[in-house]
Amino acid sequence: MDAGEGHNGQMDPVAALEEIAFLLERDRASSFKSKAFRRAADVIGEYSADELAARVRDGRLKRTKGIGDTTYTVIAEAVAGEVPAYLADLRTKSGPAIAVSQPGLRAQLKGDLHSHTEWSDGTTPIATMARAAALVGLEYLVISDHSPNLTVANGLSVERLQQQLGVLDELNDGGGIRLLSGIETDILLDGTLDQTPEMLGRLDVVVASVHSKLRMESREMTERMLRAIENPRMNVLGHCTGRLVEGNRGTRPQSTFDAKVVFTECAEHDVAVEINSRPERQDPSDELIQLALEVGCLFSIDTDAHAPGHFSFLDLGAARAEANGVPAERIVTTWPADRLLDWAASKR
Repeated sequence: MDAGEGHNGQMDPVAALEEIAFLLERDRASSFKSKAFRRAADVIGEYSADELAARVRDGRLKRTKGIGDTTYTVIAEAVAGEVPAYLADLRTKSGPAIAVSQPGLRAQLKGDLHSHTEWSDGTTPIATMARAAALVGLEYLVISDHSPNLTVANGLSVERLQQQLGVLDELNDGGGIRLLSGIETDILLDGTLDQTPEMLGRLDVVVASVHSKLRMESREMTERMLRAIENPRMNVLGHCTGRLVEGNRGTRPQSTFDAKVVFTECAEHDVAVEINSRPERQDPSDELIQLALEVGCLFSIDTDAHAPGHFSFLDLGAARAEANGVPAERIVTTWPADRLLDWAASKR
């Protein structure tokens, strides 16, 4: 069954719009396109099926703010019981939103520890990201928006992070996928983590990444990373080299640091090395994955999702881990949520 189709074969207009957005995000199309479909889904989500059909018939929907020509056509075709032509074309070009079955290691992934929402530089609300993560078969999702120092990404202050924790509690009360609290905190120049120790201690999972001064000298970068890894509140070393290998931001070489020393420290301090699944990152390289494997590191296969369709990137992350012979048992995102939480809390 495709994501937008009900058991009776009828096409739900909201689901059709959301599936189109998901496919556009998965294919890394312009975010303006996917946002238009999600905005239209929000608009018509306020109407009953009968009211929506009436608004399509009498033309009112076409004049509704947030509904454009393309989204109107998709909605009208779905209301008529058809698979919208726009959606059918996307499915033909890039495959359905959700594979019928997942092969190998991908099938064993239960969670994602690195995702962003509209609270920082993601595109959608937490609830929308949660639905998409459940759609791809995940049992739990860590919401890890950026920390305050990354102002360009609208990083979360203490006050905003506290507010977000309240939202997560409310969403978890509603059932569905299990949402865990987290952050992607900057590793600052002196190796400290960019959030108060008190707030970091309240979170389920802390991902820490270098986002600034990526070209600093190798010895200094090594010392910066080591100081962060020694912090007992850190659980995951995110996209450790900062490299970009493709995409609309161009390419960027990996940072230089003593990888053997850094990964050895990760193994000793029980910090997982992230296998970042974003196609433009594919970070770290195969060579560094092998090195981390040799020194005894744990790993976390994460999407670094900034939009719902990005959860499909797990396929690439799992394939890279499998190709490098990383055992499932050493990948923390294959663990059940309770085991994951016990591991993350054990250092604090």
